[in-house]
Amino acid sequence: METQTRREFISETGKATVMGGIGAFSAASWENKLRHKFIHHVYFWLKNPDSADDKKKLLEGLKKLSSVKTIAMSHIGVPAPTNREVIDRSYAVSWLLVFDNDEDQASYQTDPVHLKFIEDCSMLWEKVIVYDSVEQSIV
Repeated sequence: METQTRREFISETGKATVMGGIGAFSAASWENKLRHKFIHHVYFWLKNPDSADDKKKLLEGLKKLSSVKTIAMSHIGVPAPTNREVIDRSYAVSWLLVFDNDEDQASYQTDPVHLKFIEDCSMLWEKVIVYDSVEQSIV
């Protein structure tokens, strides 16, 4: 049996770790994680779109809001630097939430942390659009 140098061992271990990580993000893996989930995607347009302070306050508010217990997964985003005719980059911030079910999403709507977020941050936005979706069974 051939012996490995320390450097070869570390290199091989690193490759295995990276490949394992890549596998964790495969399409099938994500599909399984999102199966039967309730997706809640919110887009915010700021009253003062050029105000870095207002954007920072909204981002901080969303970070606090992510502590709501019924949220299975959350993502705070800003428009990606992509430009195609079908892409709307007019919003300032997006807030993607995944709930295990409709009941958890309904609970989130009345959670004191969510209500406090609305109280503290609603003066920052001019417009909000929400897209809720659930899995469609293919027959």
